[in-house]
Amino acid sequence: MKTKFIFITGGVLSSLGKGLAAASIGALLQARGLKATIQKLDPYINVDPGTMNPFQHGEVYVTDDGAETDLDLGHYERYLGTSLSQQNNYTSGSIYNSVIEKERRGDYLGGTVQVIPHITDAIKEAVINLPNGEDVALIEIGGTVGDIEGQPFLEAIRQLKNDLGKENVLYIHLTLVPYIKAAGELKTKPTQHSVKELRSVGIQPDIIICRSEVELEADLKRKIALFCDVDSDAVFTGVDVSSIYEVPQKFYEEGVDQKIAILLKLPAKNAELEPWEKLVHTLQNPSGSVRIGIIGKYVDLTEAYKSLHEALVHGGVANEVKVELVYLNSEKLTAKNIAKKMAGLDGILVPGGFGSRGVEGKIQAIKFARENKVPFFGICLGMQCACIEFARNVIGLEGANSEEFDMNTEHNIIYLMKEWYDFRTKKTETRCEESDKGGTMRLGSYPCKLKKNTVAYEAYKTVNIDERHRHRFEFNNEFIPQFEENGMVLSGTAPDESLMEIVELPDHPWFLGCQFHPEFKSRPMDPHPLFRDFIKAAKKDKEKRGN
Repeated sequence: MKTKFIFITGGVLSSLGKGLAAASIGALLQARGLKATIQKLDPYINVDPGTMNPFQHGEVYVTDDGAETDLDLGHYERYLGTSLSQQNNYTSGSIYNSVIEKERRGDYLGGTVQVIPHITDAIKEAVINLPNGEDVALIEIGGTVGDIEGQPFLEAIRQLKNDLGKENVLYIHLTLVPYIKAAGELKTKPTQHSVKELRSVGIQPDIIICRSEVELEADLKRKIALFCDVDSDAVFTGVDVSSIYEVPQKFYEEGVDQKIAILLKLPAKNAELEPWEKLVHTLQNPSGSVRIGIIGKYVDLTEAYKSLHEALVHGGVANEVKVELVYLNSEKLTAKNIAKKMAGLDGILVPGGFGSRGVEGKIQAIKFARENKVPFFGICLGMQCACIEFARNVIGLEGANSEEFDMNTEHNIIYLMKEWYDFRTKKTETRCEESDKGGTMRLGSYPCKLKKNTVAYEAYKTVNIDERHRHRFEFNNEFIPQFEENGMVLSGTAPDESLMEIVELPDHPWFLGCQFHPEFKSRPMDPHPLFRDFIKAAKKDKEKRGN
């Protein structure tokens, strides 16, 4: 079967959930036995989101091949249970960059380089090169219809209908139908105007998904279909739900996948949703709960920890408990208030991040977790802070720090490693401090070797693992003897032991820090082993304390 392409656009306003809608549709098509892949096209000029402020963009998601991508790729991987790559995320910046590089090389033979056809052709090439034997490719266009920066992408997908054949292309438009409480009515005008805007650039949607606080009645759907010129059975409600993992089921109940199958002439087959039904049932019927404190500096914007949040939910599913997340601003934590702030927590997690802001508060939280035997999980910067805390308060290295925060520290527990052997490329990689920001980091999947009879090995049940990284600074191996002499177990390293990956404390209910980001590989149907065991330890500790 020739690959079918589904293009998903959004209207009225941002944050309606196009990424979740695209991922859910992909999951439904997979449940029908089809092979699906997915791609995000982002209109912003940044080449990638790697240097963007989390307050503006949210989480930067990292793929196995080291691509720094939009957080929607996290939704895609979690819902489709697959691993994606740089090929699955393009920005205006990356598209324009590639065209400008070709122009500088003389590839256009001195011709005038223009948005049409050169930029639009580059976008089309990125889309057409995506499928690798898949039955369906879903392409999400970032932003909102009407945005100036999104126009080249809309023009490109308009052209693709003719290029690929009308029978192989489907347009889905996600829009808003607001409920006006004062009037007690749902209003369709925003949707009508949004579709009008889309049609003005030559794209007629085949399906409209209406985000709403309440279900749309049949009469209202028929009204939207009439004014937007779509089939009467092609208007669906994207109603608010208590968990994002309910969306595939809701779309199935609405008949979204069935309509897509009819329009694209896909094989007739009912979706097998038992795994999703089981997942939702577990989420809605937990046997208990645990409270996990997330000690970070982006706590006012939880999108910065999106994958982390979901991985903790997955860990709760594995243990049949509800995970209550308590976000605590590390900048406001001190030695005087730490006991009060940590009260009632069943587990403490310190996530990754960059910069010195809030670090001392994170160290105070780790000290509390270590001394009071509260299950602790440190990720990336969280592991580094755990090592600094241990060096200061157990080994006795006064002023121990990371070179990221203090270049003149006498005890540089964490430092900027200049060279390391990359087991993926079989080459020695070199960091250059003058290079682009993204070029100074260890990015993507790297192998790790675990020691047996450790907390890490007990979780993974294997010696050799691969995990994704996103960081510049490393544990300084010169301090290994002092750490081991004082009781810390260095349970995970690079295969040649040049890079420290996991540290843990044996005389503790559960105390582990890892240099990588395990949250990027956790899936709702396959929770990451470290998150599964962290929540298990928190549940056990809560039962022991009698809370």
